[in-house]
Amino acid sequence: MNSTSQIHQTLRDSAGIRWMVLLFLAFAMFCSYIFMDILSPIKDLMQSTRGWDSTAFGTMQGSETFLNVFVFFLIFAGIILDKMGVRFTAVLSGAVMLVGAVINWYAVTESFQGSGLETWFNNNLNYIPGFDELGISPFYEGMPASAKFAAVGFMIFGCGVEMAGITVSRGIVKWFKGREMALAMGSEMALARLGVATCMIFSPMFAKLGGVIDVSRSVAFGVVLLMIALIMFIVYFFMDKKLDAQTGEAEEKDDPFKISDLGSILSSSGFWLVALLCVLYYSAIFPFQKYAVNMLQCNLVFTEVPADSFWATNTVTVIQYLIMLVVAAAAFASNFSKRASMKNGLLVVAGVALVIFCYMGYMRQSAETVFAVFPLLAVGITPILGNYVDHKGKAASMLVIGSLLLIFCHLTFAFVLPALKESAVGGIVVAYLTILVLGASFSLVPASLWPSVPKLVDAKIIGSAYALIFWIQNIGLWLFPLLIGKVLDKTNPQLVADLQNGVITPEEAAVSYDYTAPLVMLACLGVAALILGFVLKVVDRKKGLGLEAPNIKE
Repeated sequence: MNSTSQIHQTLRDSAGIRWMVLLFLAFAMFCSYIFMDILSPIKDLMQSTRGWDSTAFGTMQGSETFLNVFVFFLIFAGIILDKMGVRFTAVLSGAVMLVGAVINWYAVTESFQGSGLETWFNNNLNYIPGFDELGISPFYEGMPASAKFAAVGFMIFGCGVEMAGITVSRGIVKWFKGREMALAMGSEMALARLGVATCMIFSPMFAKLGGVIDVSRSVAFGVVLLMIALIMFIVYFFMDKKLDAQTGEAEEKDDPFKISDLGSILSSSGFWLVALLCVLYYSAIFPFQKYAVNMLQCNLVFTEVPADSFWATNTVTVIQYLIMLVVAAAAFASNFSKRASMKNGLLVVAGVALVIFCYMGYMRQSAETVFAVFPLLAVGITPILGNYVDHKGKAASMLVIGSLLLIFCHLTFAFVLPALKESAVGGIVVAYLTILVLGASFSLVPASLWPSVPKLVDAKIIGSAYALIFWIQNIGLWLFPLLIGKVLDKTNPQLVADLQNGVITPEEAAVSYDYTAPLVMLACLGVAALILGFVLKVVDRKKGLGLEAPNIKE
């Protein structure tokens, strides 16, 4: 009797401990999401203070996934995860992220400017044999030295953050399998994506602190948060170790890695459809995030707020962020309230706080605070979607709906928003609504797609399966930031020429791009995802993959 109760009384069986572990993992990813987009809301400042045009900015941003894709680091990360376990890989990923972030920070500091290191980067890495011929080099002749060195740091950070992504997914499977796994995955991603809003709000504030522009302060903010992320992974290390001590499970796997492991994964048509859906979804969102603020600056008219106004102070930045946390906390908590009155009350609080947040963003007249609403609706509905998939299923159907929303949002940005450019209120309202819907569509991926992977592969190679999906996904995350930057410069030839000839200033050029072509390109990714979504439903029905079935058997 005692032995039976001991078997069930583990850390994993305690809902409170289980969700505490999830919180540690989610907060670590929250910090990594902030650094991933730390330069996105200040693209205009990178152009005006560091000379990064759209091609340089896009090349540097795309470098995040370069080593993962072309040196196959993600594949090795999956093997490390399967053979060394979640704990080791989590701490390793945190350390790698931090190292890359520090390099990235130094690259954009004033100390780098005029240094011997800057001279070296100006004179080198202008031609990479093989990579240049294939058109996949992470550098090019004429690329600013600071962008080159920042790209080196971002490559290293990218290895760590993608390793962290597959590790966290594997950790959630370990702690939540047979329980509320889709809810856990959806909740983790919803909370982590608050990092996007945090980045949008605070990165410009730190860059402009004290009235003196210094973009390195924004990156330093991200570095400090990655130190905290590493601490979160270390705490997780000890909790996970205690769980294994209780269950008698071995963290390390004794079986040597076999190529046949990858073969069994790659032979699954369901796996390929899920992987391709991932790359299409993420390519339509993550690269867009890096340009979204600048897109809003180019498609809306923002009037400068007087320096002595309350809306121009750092105080209002902090207040707006606190209101954002109220929105997120109330919306998220409403999913777990069993009383209807409490649930409705929390939703009302979230709704009112969201309206206040949007109003403050409008009064501040800044594109970054407008885009900061991106993850807020997702925080509220991702747990709902995850809970639905856990108990009702329909994961593949949700992906079809998400694809339709992706198409709608990008076409709205491309054609409706520019038409409302002169409308001070109308343009902002449409922007807010479209950004909220886009964030909500993105929440369908972690809630429905990621929990489907364990249904497609054997448990002992699930780390390798996640790694393969992330590797395929990273191809898109490398390619599309680069493509958007190149398309922007190619479809705005007059703007580029005027900038080179001194007709307009870098500050004017940074907010004058026509974003129609890149946005249509991203909408086409949504169309491709929609087609694949329907194919996945057919394959699931024919082969009985169980993607439409609930995760929890009742």
